[in-house]
Amino acid sequence: MEMKSRIGIPAIALRAACGLFAALLFITPALAQRRERLIDTWKPLHYDVAITLNDQLTEIAKARTEISVEVLTANLNKIDLDFGEMAVDSVSVSGQPARFERSPDLLSVTLAGAAQAGEKVSIVVNYHGRPKDGLILASDRDNKPSATGDNWPNRVHQWIPCFDHPSAKATVSFTVTAPARDLVVANGKLLTMTRNGADPTIWRFEETKPIPPYCMVIAVSEGAKLDASEKTVTPLSYYVPQRDRAYASKGFSSAAPALAFFSETIAPYPYEKLALIIGATRFGGMENSSAIVFTSTLFDSRGTEKMSKRFGIPARTEDVVAHEIAHQWFGDSVTESTWADLWLSEGFATYFAGLFIEKYDGQDAFRDYLRNAAERYFAYEKQRNTPIHDTETQDLMRLLNENNYQKGAWVLHMLRKRLGDEVFFRGLRDYYNAHAQANATTEDLRDALEKASGQNLKEFFARWVYGTGHPIYDLASFDEERSTRRFLIIDLKQTQAGDAFLDPVPIEITTDGVKKIVTIQPASKTASVRISIERAPSSIQIDPDGTLLKEIVDKR
Repeated sequence: MEMKSRIGIPAIALRAACGLFAALLFITPALAQRRERLIDTWKPLHYDVAITLNDQLTEIAKARTEISVEVLTANLNKIDLDFGEMAVDSVSVSGQPARFERSPDLLSVTLAGAAQAGEKVSIVVNYHGRPKDGLILASDRDNKPSATGDNWPNRVHQWIPCFDHPSAKATVSFTVTAPARDLVVANGKLLTMTRNGADPTIWRFEETKPIPPYCMVIAVSEGAKLDASEKTVTPLSYYVPQRDRAYASKGFSSAAPALAFFSETIAPYPYEKLALIIGATRFGGMENSSAIVFTSTLFDSRGTEKMSKRFGIPARTEDVVAHEIAHQWFGDSVTESTWADLWLSEGFATYFAGLFIEKYDGQDAFRDYLRNAAERYFAYEKQRNTPIHDTETQDLMRLLNENNYQKGAWVLHMLRKRLGDEVFFRGLRDYYNAHAQANATTEDLRDALEKASGQNLKEFFARWVYGTGHPIYDLASFDEERSTRRFLIIDLKQTQAGDAFLDPVPIEITTDGVKKIVTIQPASKTASVRISIERAPSSIQIDPDGTLLKEIVDKR
């Protein structure tokens, strides 16, 4: 998803809160390892969700979710479903009434007899009420009733009983009964739409590819549906409030090119259709598989703002649309195995949005994009210096940070520059194809890039992903004469706290308008190089092409 600034918190308040947290780090014990649900006793295979909404979309009049489960262990007696506070009317297992117990955010279902590994079990939960989260029942921009799924990170269990963790991927079908006036969209392909005059309409969708639970959504409103005017291999459509109808095609004009670009760069689009929805989400955009939801203010004018030269829309809109579409491959199809691997979703989407900008708006726009990403990360690190691969943060919302987004994108950019475009993108395609419709870890990515390149990237990943911080370079140079020869001595120091970064550092030396690149290969936080010269250079620059995430000591 795209970070909104970010959950409505003013920037000054956010900085103050982060500063307070940083101060508390010095007076509190080290954070405990975060506990995550494991797929160890059972796993979901498919969810069949049937929801009937009342006329004003203020509650779920009735719902029935059937979960197809595979047992993974011997003598399993209970299935522990994540579920919120909605009223449960009945539970059955394989067609027979079943006993169940409730505790905060859990629904434990007792099986009639001990199940064995490999057995398939069908659990049906009937329930009703108004979910406190996950399915947002609120007025849209036209002040009309609407219902929109908004589940990240683990909020889907507030309206669907499930295994609420990104590793628990499953297929899903939705049957939504909604007022005849409303449009409905959900994950997957529309199978049927049954109208009965003024009576509620029944919509049925099916997603045949396993997706993470936080990506399982429906969206219901009196809005408009527009099919993209561009020719696309994948059906592309827009669901927007009536007030946005006239601008939607222009506002989403970068979507079809993004869909084509990522399909060519990575692999064919992984789902049956792509719907872009303006609806209720607390994020700038939420990447639900085949049914992306964008913030209701996506198309609002913000006065004077940077525009995309290629599409004539605000650059922020081009960015967020590309970001969410990139997630369809990275995050939705290849999903992070644990929350610590979130950068495999958010870092990828951030960098691929930058690649889209590079292709359609040019190198200058791309450099600006990366420069802004670096500045955002530097500001974040001053407040909270943690690894990208964060196993300790308890509040999952706090993982939506510049570490996983901007630093994660820079890690990919540095790998691209180190390996070269041909090897880098081949490695990413290998990584994607090996884990499509499944889950992946940071080590899976490293393995794919190492195999593609023949290089050992263990130290790089250890320092940049599992370690903290970034290099701060301090460069000094002086001339040295020996008999009839003249040399330039360049001393490069790293002044950041912590260990050295051992990445090769390109140095550009300009003499009489002629540029020359020399590379320093640090073995510690200090490194030097001696170069034979005829005249003193007019300038010496560290990494002028921006191949490294770094700061440089300003000696003015």
